[in-house]
Amino acid sequence: MTIQTAVMGVTGYAGAELARLLVHHPQLVAKTPVFVGRVEQGKSTPIAEIHPHLAGSALRDAKQEAFRWELLAERGVEVLFLATPHELSREVVPEALKRGIKVIDLSGAWRLVEDKNRAVYKFEDEGTAATIETQAVSVYGMPELHREAIRTAKLIANPGCYATSVILALKPLIAAGLVDVEHGIISDSKSGVSGAGKAPTAKTHYMAASDNLSAYRLWGHRHTGELLEQLGVESGKMIFTPHLLPIPRGILSTIYLRFKSAQTKDAITESYRSFYAESPMVRLYTRELPQIQYSVNTNYCDIGFQIAPDGERCIVVSCLDNLLKGAAGQAVQNLNVLMGWKESEGLE
Repeated sequence: MTIQTAVMGVTGYAGAELARLLVHHPQLVAKTPVFVGRVEQGKSTPIAEIHPHLAGSALRDAKQEAFRWELLAERGVEVLFLATPHELSREVVPEALKRGIKVIDLSGAWRLVEDKNRAVYKFEDEGTAATIETQAVSVYGMPELHREAIRTAKLIANPGCYATSVILALKPLIAAGLVDVEHGIISDSKSGVSGAGKAPTAKTHYMAASDNLSAYRLWGHRHTGELLEQLGVESGKMIFTPHLLPIPRGILSTIYLRFKSAQTKDAITESYRSFYAESPMVRLYTRELPQIQYSVNTNYCDIGFQIAPDGERCIVVSCLDNLLKGAAGQAVQNLNVLMGWKESEGLE
């Protein structure tokens, strides 16, 4: 069974990766995605003009057309991917669901359940009947944690890139009751510049980012709420500090924690392996620690750890590609689960 997909927001970095993955997906080769966006009515823009590096691919003849609900209906779109700003996703999703279109949203518009965590986005429509109804059907799109709910979801809220690296690294240990959460957890995370999006800013300008390393948004990053909700940790028990790396893409999270009692390498290895036994996109490193260069341009989240000689302290290192497992690749992984296809289809 194949379906008709559409992508809104193909102009960005994640949108480009999403287009590339979908057009080559074994289950979708017969149906090129419908690409829609801010284009003047009656006109279209070749994808190869937006992203010249895709000119020689299967996307060489694809075009971005002006967004119209009527166009999606005419083309028979069943699943809509949104690689759009949070505010635009808040506008589009409720209407898409009314029209019977399933949505996989790469923005942060619908990820958070608790009001106090959503407050960081300052959504103007917060509390309206439409948004409350929409939030109620949203499923946090991390297959490793919510695979069964994703299978029947109408709205899949793709996780944040930083959040994915930290949650996947910690969830097996916290779920097993091994972590001394009261002692506190520290996540020191670093991302390539593409994680900030395509629109240039003073901080992502070459002169600011090149040959530099900087921390930003301490105590208030938007992904913090995802960590707290998905890990079940109180805000006062976790510190998350993001940094900007002078590289195009990739994330490395170094996480510091203490166990409730002394643990062995074999015991922790088993905790990870049993938790992710059915998760093809997580790789556990036991002989060395992961590095960004191992996971970049893949949809894998690579996890490794080292335990202190006393067996009570542990450092976990997690790496992924922020544009793939942290965005477009995870969105396609969610599509695979939604459709009942092999979870790694088109991603390995």
